[in-house]
Amino acid sequence: MNNLFNGIYYFFKGFTLIFKPKIRQWVLIPFLINMVLFSLLLYYSWLYFTIVTGFIINFVQTGFPNLIWITNLIGWLIIPLFIGFSLVIILLSFTIIANLIAEPFNGLLAVAVEQYLTNQVPPSSSESIFKKILNFIPEKLGKLLYYLKWFIILLIISILPVINIISPVLWFLFMAWIACLEYADAPLGNHHYSPAMQRQLLAQKRLLSLSFGSTTLIALFIPFINFLVMPIAVAGATCMWVHEFKGIKIEDVKIVKD
Repeated sequence: MNNLFNGIYYFFKGFTLIFKPKIRQWVLIPFLINMVLFSLLLYYSWLYFTIVTGFIINFVQTGFPNLIWITNLIGWLIIPLFIGFSLVIILLSFTIIANLIAEPFNGLLAVAVEQYLTNQVPPSSSESIFKKILNFIPEKLGKLLYYLKWFIILLIISILPVINIISPVLWFLFMAWIACLEYADAPLGNHHYSPAMQRQLLAQKRLLSLSFGSTTLIALFIPFINFLVMPIAVAGATCMWVHEFKGIKIEDVKIVKD
């Protein structure tokens, strides 16, 4: 149970850390990226969602004039459907797209937090920009393929009769796992952990990782707080790395097929 509450603790610890001297200067850019991306996605998702919904209603009214109740039903469902659609968009954007754009700043934020907590600088601080760029594309491609594999598996489970009753729980756990992986990438990447090694390391304390990811996930849907989720989660994940995982040597993390 300690791991369950520790995951929640590290997220809220991140909230206090981002306002510390020499750390808060790295928060502004991720905050602005989150705010702009969130606003654009919300605007365009509402714009195109209403266009598609209007097309469906017009199609039903034209083709089936006697089925007015269907158009009324669609009208009543617009808002809840939009909310559900927006949740998916926000989740995907904040945990993958926004992280991808803000990755250089997240890395610097993680460096600042770790230096504040330990008075030590991560190895990546002396790594050349060329080497970082060289590793960027294959690492991100590997992560996307990993996400896609489990996305397809969960999609199949979601459409299978009977077994699909557990799909909402599985989807939530999967998204929480993604959130943990994405935000822990900054501190772990600073110590040269590849995405595969990051997954194996975090899986050693899976309840802790899922608890942290779940808290992050829930915070993504809280108005105004969601703009700060990225820097909070990066700072919290760095704190979690320092106190929970830093004692594990990189050579002890075995890469297995996942």
